[in-house]
Amino acid sequence: MLKDKHILVTGGAGFIGSNLVQELLAQGARVRVMDNFATGRRENLTEFLSNPKFELFEADIQIVEDCQKAVKGIDAISHQAALGSVPRSIAFPHNTHSTNATGFLNMLHAAKEEGIKRFVYASSSSVYGDLAVSPKVEGVEGNPLSPYAVTKMLNEQYSGVYARLFGMETVGLRYFNVFGPKQDPNGVYAAAIPKFLDKLLKNEAVTINGDGSQTRDFTYVKNAVRANVLALTTEREFTGAAVYNVACGESYTLLEVVAALREGSSELNYSPLYTFPEGIVEYVSNYPIDTH
Repeated sequence: MLKDKHILVTGGAGFIGSNLVQELLAQGARVRVMDNFATGRRENLTEFLSNPKFELFEADIQIVEDCQKAVKGIDAISHQAALGSVPRSIAFPHNTHSTNATGFLNMLHAAKEEGIKRFVYASSSSVYGDLAVSPKVEGVEGNPLSPYAVTKMLNEQYSGVYARLFGMETVGLRYFNVFGPKQDPNGVYAAAIPKFLDKLLKNEAVTINGDGSQTRDFTYVKNAVRANVLALTTEREFTGAAVYNVACGESYTLLEVVAALREGSSELNYSPLYTFPEGIVEYVSNYPIDTH
C-alpha cells in the first residue's frame, strides 16, 4: 500500500524518525525527510542517501515557508519532529513550545493548504499527567505535569479542530518510553535504556534517581514504526481526532531493566549508584521518562 506513495517524515533524522524512514523505504515508498538537525543526527540517514527514493530537505518546522515547501507533492505525513524530554521543557519552556506547538501547527496548516488528508503525528504518554489509574486508556487523561506535556496536549487539540473543520484525518500516537537502535545515549536528556547500556558497556556503574522501584512501560521502536505504518495506510476513515497508545501493556522497574540488560554478560558492571536529588530532578523522576 505504500509503494510509490510520497511520504514526508519530519524529524526523520531522529531516533524514531530514522527507524520509520528505513521501514517506509523497505516498503517501496518515496520518502522526504525534513529536519533541522537540532537533535537529529546526520549519521542516522547515511544509509539512505544513495537510495533514489530518498530526499533530504534540511529545514525548520518553526518557519512557515519551510513547511509550505516541505509538503509539496506529498501524499501523507508522519510528523515526528519535536524537542523531547520533560526536564528540558521545564528548563527551556519557550524552546519547547516554539518547536512542539507552533512548529506542529505550522506543519498541520501547511498540510491542510496542500490538500493532504492523512496527518499522523507523535504524541506522548505524558498527556496522562497525574492520572494515577493504570493502565492508561485513551480518553481518560490527567493534568499535565510539564511544558512538554502541555505541547503534546495542544497537538491533539489542534488535530481535532483541523479534523472537524477541514475533514483532515489526523492520527496521534502516544508513545510510551520507546527504545531501540539509533537512540543517542549522550546528553543530559538522554532516555533511560540507552544511558544504562552506555554505562554498562563502559563497565561503569549505572546512576538511578531514587531507589529504582519506579516503573515504566518500555516500548521497542519497531512497535512505534509499525503503528506509524498502520496509521498511514489504513483504509479506515477518521472523522475526528484519533489517538492511540503505543505501548506493550507491561511495566518494569528500573532495577529490573538494568538486570535484564546485564543478563548473559558477567563482564558488565551491575551495581547501580542511587541518587536522591532535590527539586525539579526529583519531581521529574517520579513520572514517565518520555523518549521521543
